[in-house]
Amino acid sequence: MKNRITTLFNIKYPLIQAGMIWCSGWRLASAVSNAGGLGIIGSGSMYPEVLEEQIIKCKQATNKPFAVNLPMLYPDIDKHIETIIKHKVPIVFTSAGNPKTWTGHLKEHGIKVVHVVSSVKFAKKSEEAGVDAIVAEGFEAGGHNGRDETTTMCLIPMVAKELTIPVIAAGGIGTGRGMLAALNLGADAVQIGSRFVASTESSAHLNFKNVVVDAKEGDTLLTLKELTPVRLVKNPFFERLQSAYNDGATTEELKEILGRGRAKKGMFEGDLEEGELEIGQISGLIDSIKPAAEIVEEIILEYRSALAEQQNDKYQF
Repeated sequence: MKNRITTLFNIKYPLIQAGMIWCSGWRLASAVSNAGGLGIIGSGSMYPEVLEEQIIKCKQATNKPFAVNLPMLYPDIDKHIETIIKHKVPIVFTSAGNPKTWTGHLKEHGIKVVHVVSSVKFAKKSEEAGVDAIVAEGFEAGGHNGRDETTTMCLIPMVAKELTIPVIAAGGIGTGRGMLAALNLGADAVQIGSRFVASTESSAHLNFKNVVVDAKEGDTLLTLKELTPVRLVKNPFFERLQSAYNDGATTEELKEILGRGRAKKGMFEGDLEEGELEIGQISGLIDSIKPAAEIVEEIILEYRSALAEQQNDKYQF
């Protein structure tokens, strides 16, 4: 499956595992890379010394390319950058910030840079900043999201039309058919998060993995637009937030309810009552916890099957 992304990253398949806070450590990243995709360590939840340990262990577990995701709204980004350069991580995915801040510095050290966006406007700004590719993430995605609620099916062709660099589709993709649809819309690859949360190697708590497996259509909702938009499972903490909205809570009151460490409490420690449970709408299609390599294999096999169907008479009119 040679295309611009597989060539850029030197990987077998145009399939990227998202760098998810509290869910994607070295075990998951190395497993996905070993299976032919691109694994990503999510550094947003890590202190500098923890990230260094994760990178070292990932390099010991795979000789394939892997990446680190850097949400730029978190502290210690400069120290994370130093660690990434020191250990010669080949690819960095930046998000939640201005791509101009670090792109030039990283590229000076031979590191490929990808920036995550949720709009055409910021996709174009990212290309102007010199990134090698962008992730265009639709409203369906889990975790932090765009305020405009543009769906993946609308966003990908709009972004692909405007850019010359490769586009990676994200949001609501967790199957081979979804992968084929994204590529048909103009993407060069897909980034998948939620499906890999429910993997054996994910660092998410088993309680959270089981919530993902049990989730049905409508069990998640985008909220907290006044702070940082995030898609959450409707658990007791979420219901408290909604009650606060109904009572006309101010931004400061919402911050107070959110507090600190909610994502860790929910996704890493498994507190399903008071924790923040971030997952995408595609969770309604996830019904099992499997090894990451098996997930990659299933997605690729389904992609190839769907592609073969597309090329036969089934879709001829």
